[in-house]
Amino acid sequence: MHGTEKLTAVATNIITGFLGVGKTSTIIQLMKHKPQHERWAILVNEFGEIGIDGSLMQGQPYSDQQVYIREVPGGCMCCAAGVPMQVALNQLLAKAKPDRLLIEPTGLGHPKEVLQVLSSDHYREVLDLHKTVTLVDARKLSDERYTNHATFNQQIAIADTVIGNKTDLYQSEDKQRLQDYVHEHGQPSAEVIFCQYGEISPDILTGRSGVSLPAANHHHHHGHNHSKTLAAEADIPACGYIKAENQGEGFHSIGWRFAANKVFSRESLSLLLTGLAAERVKAVFVTDEGVVGYNLTADTLTEIPLTQTDESRLECIAEQLDPALEAQLLACLVE
Repeated sequence: MHGTEKLTAVATNIITGFLGVGKTSTIIQLMKHKPQHERWAILVNEFGEIGIDGSLMQGQPYSDQQVYIREVPGGCMCCAAGVPMQVALNQLLAKAKPDRLLIEPTGLGHPKEVLQVLSSDHYREVLDLHKTVTLVDARKLSDERYTNHATFNQQIAIADTVIGNKTDLYQSEDKQRLQDYVHEHGQPSAEVIFCQYGEISPDILTGRSGVSLPAANHHHHHGHNHSKTLAAEADIPACGYIKAENQGEGFHSIGWRFAANKVFSRESLSLLLTGLAAERVKAVFVTDEGVVGYNLTADTLTEIPLTQTDESRLECIAEQLDPALEAQLLACLVE
């Protein structure tokens, strides 16, 4: 498969779930346990324009072991009839020639339409759709912002396997509540399993998807526009940083890229990020203590030592954004 042979039947999994549930952490855990002889390709879609997940994954110490990563920033990659997704996917497949493809849609994306693109005639021989995995934080089932959100419910509806993540934070009734919710809203054959820190066995990826799909129906409400140059791809101006904003599905995102010569105080960053009121914050920074990845959810701020990054990046997703955040970030620079 890895030479000049035609690429066929690449085992393909979608790993989806709402904001902050631990999708990227789960993929990083899976990378740790990848069979040594296999080549993996990972296509990551992000709501914001900056693109953080690729940097978080590529900075892991084992990320160069036949793992190929490509990002599609700037909103739901299935929009515009799937063109942004198909371009990125075709390039990734040509470069990686993988044994397995993992696709992580944005937490505000539309996994049903992603599945429809992957099931189209164009990919019928190239891809072999294996199980779709949806991560859920069962504690959110008591919050109507989630249970009334169409994307949250669609993610459960298309899952072959539902992972109840973050079990270390659950109350006694949370596991049963998730099982009942999946029984009501999910596939009849959907399996529910539980884990913490995104630690799941690669074995759960194996097996054909049993999800049947209706015809495609693209009626989305995103603020992104793929005709313009995304901030993730633009040149950083002389001031040393570039900012981008996006909105859709009831959320706003704001992000920055900083030139590689901008060095931040790790201590100041930790204090700033810990105090942010946001649904989701991800970042990779060049600090005075080395390269550090940051992952903020409603539960905690996680700091991850990384081996490399080309530049510092931050993406914040919230219902309301703090206009003072840029000044606070610039105050963290080491003069």
